[in-house]
Amino acid sequence: MGVEVTGILGLILLICVIYAIVKTAKSSARGTTKLVWILVLLFLPVIGFILWLILGPKG
Repeated sequence: MGVEVTGILGLILLICVIYAIVKTAKSSARGTTKLVWILVLLFLPVIGFILWLILGPKG
């Protein structure tokens, strides 16, 4: 019983998660921090993206 995201919302979420992963990879954060954020974004895309917006690397 999970959250199912399909159609245009799924595409928008995919674009947002890819954007967050690229921004995280290019950030000045430490390697382990980058890895943790990328794994969170991959395994928990909706919650991970929201957390990334609030708490993610800023630089």
